[in-house]
Amino acid sequence: MADLTPGKIDRAALERIMQRAAELQAGEADVGEGLTPDEVTALGREVGIPARYLQQAMLEQATEVVAPAESGVAGSVVGPSEVRAQRVVIGDPEDAARALIEWFDRNELLAVLRQQPGRVTFEPIGGMQAALRRGGAAFGSGVPKFMLAKATMVSATLTRLESGYCHVALAADLKKTRSAYLGGASALGSVGLVGAVILATMSPFLLLAAAPLLGGGALGWVTLKQFRPVAERTALGLERALDYLERGGVKPGHQIPPKSGGLLDALAGEIRRAIASSSERSRQK
Repeated sequence: MADLTPGKIDRAALERIMQRAAELQAGEADVGEGLTPDEVTALGREVGIPARYLQQAMLEQATEVVAPAESGVAGSVVGPSEVRAQRVVIGDPEDAARALIEWFDRNELLAVLRQQPGRVTFEPIGGMQAALRRGGAAFGSGVPKFMLAKATMVSATLTRLESGYCHVALAADLKKTRSAYLGGASALGSVGLVGAVILATMSPFLLLAAAPLLGGGALGWVTLKQFRPVAERTALGLERALDYLERGGVKPGHQIPPKSGGLLDALAGEIRRAIASSSERSRQK
């Protein structure tokens, strides 16, 4: 019989294998009316899952809030006007907020609009500041940047749980962006309708009038369908920020290294070095 064991297992396959193994393990366990947290921890210990990961997963399950589906044609056909993501991370809310601000400052075109205990709101930046960040990103790594650029506002709610854990809920407002796509689709449909009316009055062939109507409707539909990838990219941007917090981005204040200078500081440093070098050459002459 051929050996079906793969030589190397990638991450996607590993996740499927671990999920299936957990299902098989849970199927053999007699859960009765349910398990206590201590029993879940003991069960996880049997399969080699560290207790802190189980505790984090149980906290996520207990604090998970499912957002209601948006009603109406715009929500079901076009896409949501707000996307959300949430997760339980290790750390205090204050440290998590600081790490989140740092992440958005490096990877998004966002600045703090208002910061309160347990809540931070961000707004898009523009002008020279946004241009400098885009210019800096052009010389940076290949990591995707500015995934939340279409959001009008991003809010973060941070709730302290039991010692050492906090719940982070992110929400990105896409109402303005979705309205722009709806307006564009409506304009294209209106142009097609007007063209159909004009052709219907000028030509005896009514079939000719259907051409601009169908064309405008098709272009409008294509425009509407382009919004959902924007919403999906925004949701991925929120999840990416939570990944950063989960991977150890949350650090106590005394462990945070001094903040490095931005693009302006780098440019100023280069200018100062150039002036110093020119002065040194002049003195040598």
